[in-house]
Amino acid sequence: MLEISCSIVMFHNPVEELRIAIESFLNSSKNIRLYLVDNSADDSLRYKFLSPQIDYIFNGKNLGYGAGHNIAIKKARGNSQYHIILNPDIEFNPAILDGLYDFMQQNSNVGLVMPKVLYKNGLTQYLCKKLPSPADLFLRRFFPGPVKKLFNKILAEYELRHKDYNSIMEVPNLSGCFMFIRTAVFEHVGLFDEQYFMYLEDTDLSRRINKYYRTIYYPFETITHGYSKASYKSFKLMKHHLNSSIKYFNKWGWFTDKNRLSINQLINRSSFKPQLKAAEPKALLHPQPHIIIA
Repeated sequence: MLEISCSIVMFHNPVEELRIAIESFLNSSKNIRLYLVDNSADDSLRYKFLSPQIDYIFNGKNLGYGAGHNIAIKKARGNSQYHIILNPDIEFNPAILDGLYDFMQQNSNVGLVMPKVLYKNGLTQYLCKKLPSPADLFLRRFFPGPVKKLFNKILAEYELRHKDYNSIMEVPNLSGCFMFIRTAVFEHVGLFDEQYFMYLEDTDLSRRINKYYRTIYYPFETITHGYSKASYKSFKLMKHHLNSSIKYFNKWGWFTDKNRLSINQLINRSSFKPQLKAAEPKALLHPQPHIIIA
């Protein structure tokens, strides 16, 4: 049984960028395995990274972000305690995996944890979010800057900027750039929803995990994320973002998502602790005192 597995979905990524992310993971002291899932049109990356700890999977076409990770998750299920969804533009000290692993081992009711995420200049990325409403997503992504400035307060609240990003928080919507997931969770909530080619698949999965497990932001371990916001620069990627937004709200509800309203109201309370669901596995029915909700 592996302690930690990890998957990176590649699509013609710069080799040096990939090398940094790969080495960050492979230098861990844990019993690990890395799945490189290549959605590129050719397999020129196949021989760039050779290690007995790496499985290279070539798809020959771009299946999408979630579908690519699902290939690796299926291999990891039953063979690994924890699985990391990792973006190729991430860098971290391998020692953080020990801290995240220990945190999960001590808190069996946590299904997903995300560390603190920094820009390369050291500033905090606000990647803890409420469950999105149509206004949150469309204002944030599809409206020009002058319009967005009129709604700064709404957008800041969506990114939980009023919360303490130096404290542990329980958050239903965590970024897919680095998701440290208890592998058994996938048996209970399923994999990434492959209807999303790119964007919102992480929100969808995080939300489904949060229904039965705790989803935690853990700032005592830190990573660096390039975070290029590519969809702001590419019309093609913007279309993917728009399509995914429509699919997300078609699935969860545009203006009738009662669960979104109730969960988001709870987040704003300093004592927020989600109710445990009847369908939750017995092992998760005993919240651990180690978790302090900010």
